[in-house]
Amino acid sequence: MAVRLLALDLDGTIVNSDLRVTARVRRAVTRAIAAGVHVTLASGRYFQGSRSYAQELGIREPLICLQGAIIQDPNTEHVYYRCGVPLNLAREFIAFTRECGWDLLLYLGDCLYVDRVTPLLRYYAEYTPAHEELHAVGDLQAFLTTEPLKLLVVTEPEQAMQVDGSLREHFEGRLHIVRSFSRFVEGTNLQVSKGQALAFLARTLGVAQSETMAIGDNDNDADMVAWAGLGVAMGNASAAVKAAAEYLAPSIDEDGAAQAIERFVLGGTA
Repeated sequence: MAVRLLALDLDGTIVNSDLRVTARVRRAVTRAIAAGVHVTLASGRYFQGSRSYAQELGIREPLICLQGAIIQDPNTEHVYYRCGVPLNLAREFIAFTRECGWDLLLYLGDCLYVDRVTPLLRYYAEYTPAHEELHAVGDLQAFLTTEPLKLLVVTEPEQAMQVDGSLREHFEGRLHIVRSFSRFVEGTNLQVSKGQALAFLARTLGVAQSETMAIGDNDNDADMVAWAGLGVAMGNASAAVKAAAEYLAPSIDEDGAAQAIERFVLGGTA
């Protein structure tokens, strides 16, 4: 199989716990681009946060951001796709999480809004090299007048599974709910996921499904890994991603993404 479009998750796949991309991964991505492969990043991060990594890696293709809620060109900032959460569902999400006592933030464009800044929300904002700014508005219900691109609950790791299950049950068939990290549970439009975004980007670039490859590690990567012509799970991936993948790469600590790129894109040359 000739890979013409490569989609890479960020955190846990090519971005390590130090929030850095190793030299081997950077070299593999650079060589794939030089070989004429379309390379994109597919992340839950917002556009500016994803673009900083794209610039570091020399990636010029449209980026899949906020779980696929927006697909945007890192050079021209042209938006190819945008899909927010309907206002009625967003307000219901706010009310439900408030009733449960969970810490919530929402994305409007590239800005993060919260009722008030809590330690858990501050932890999320600082989980990026640039440190995202939280805008405290006092009452998200009263503040919200346009569709948010994503809603996100930040919780302790031991509570995340319960939060995920409660949100899935409450919004079944109405919102797409995924865990994107051990402490993050996210809600987006049903039409939004990394898999759907990769399919859209492949059509836009004129690439067949069989010519795509995707690498990921967390639950929010599962449908993208499943959709790709070649789906790759990191050694540190969740059970859902491993079940969706055709190939299991070594962990991020072993530069698993680079090894997969070298094997399947660069013909086995390191």
